[in-house]
Amino acid sequence: MAAHNIGFVGTRFSGTDGVSLESAKWAQILWDHKNVSYWYGGKLDTDPAISMEVPEAYFYDRDNVTINEQVFGVRTRTPRTTKKIYELSEYLKGTLYDFIQKYDIEMMVVENALCIPMHIPLGLAITHFIAETGIPTIAHHHDFYWERSRFAVNAVDDILRMAFPPSLPSIQHVTINSFAQNDLSWRTGNSSILVPNVLDFEGDPPQIDEWTADMRSEIGLSPDDVLLLQPTRVVPRKGIEHSISLVAQLKNPKCKLVVSHESGDEGDEYLTALTDLALHQGVDLRFIHARVGDRREKDSGGQKVFTLADAYAIADFITYPSLYEGFGNALLEAFYFKKPVLVNRYSIFVTDIEPRGFEVIKMDGFLTRDVVDSVRLVLEDAEYRDGIVNHNYELCKAFFSYSVLRRKLRTLVTNVTGLEDL
Repeated sequence: MAAHNIGFVGTRFSGTDGVSLESAKWAQILWDHKNVSYWYGGKLDTDPAISMEVPEAYFYDRDNVTINEQVFGVRTRTPRTTKKIYELSEYLKGTLYDFIQKYDIEMMVVENALCIPMHIPLGLAITHFIAETGIPTIAHHHDFYWERSRFAVNAVDDILRMAFPPSLPSIQHVTINSFAQNDLSWRTGNSSILVPNVLDFEGDPPQIDEWTADMRSEIGLSPDDVLLLQPTRVVPRKGIEHSISLVAQLKNPKCKLVVSHESGDEGDEYLTALTDLALHQGVDLRFIHARVGDRREKDSGGQKVFTLADAYAIADFITYPSLYEGFGNALLEAFYFKKPVLVNRYSIFVTDIEPRGFEVIKMDGFLTRDVVDSVRLVLEDAEYRDGIVNHNYELCKAFFSYSVLRRKLRTLVTNVTGLEDL
């Protein structure tokens, strides 16, 4: 079995965002089969021995932020902006040549940098690099620019059509849902392989252990409180107001709504609105992002920092009333940790997940009395609840496990090497 040096390229491989997490899973499968993964990005928390961090490739790099301010929300750009885009692109292309040469990279996996224009010069640099070298490339697309309203008005449509994503013979395109697969095809003419997000359903989910045992008390909950976990960032498309309304309608003072993540880069207006709504409806709403990190550790004050996995482990119920998702990692995580879940029937759930036969409590944009009664039943009936979560776990083994990813990657790598490498 031949081993290959594979370079993962993106703007960020750090933290717990979906792109970083899925990239790590891909790398793990490739590593398991003797392929060696190397990392290129603007922000990295990967092993420095196998990584090249180029700060200018990060989407929060000052020059890139300035470019974005000058090209989105307007229809024309200045000659100076065009020059800046191409100058930064040329610099980044040079660093890609350095990366490929330093680690003798034989194949690239580009993670989201060729589909959503968070960093236009980087996408342009990667496109030109692939065009010049013909390097075999797997372009893993998580989000396309046409799916985001903030990119709809722009002054770089020429570049977006060329590089987000490019149509080049050495690129294999990968999409994560059937909507994206169809959109890519009719917008660009590019075919793609559909590779869903996955989790390790071949093993057993983590249980509450010594570190997690006191997490409830650490975040101010009593042992008999009912913990409804909203495992998302605090952004409007997550529909957290529905979770607040659910808790209010359950009319059980023991029910507490806990949100695991912070607002991020989209401001705090939504958080403020949610806090006011919870206060008005008498809901105990807690934001615990300060106590949830990438790893278990003690903070500067000596308090425990838990992981998102710890939060899932202690939760009684998962709320996931998102209005839109590219796939829905939190839903897979709910299935993985064997937790019952409320789902707003977002489009990808309807097309790619629901037809598999998962048993979840479903809402169609608004809460009904039946939805609230179903949540109450699943919280109170342990036998019914266990049947649901075990059924979902077994389905995930078949459709969203590492074995699925292994088969898909085998096809992608074999298309390049001609050998069955996975």
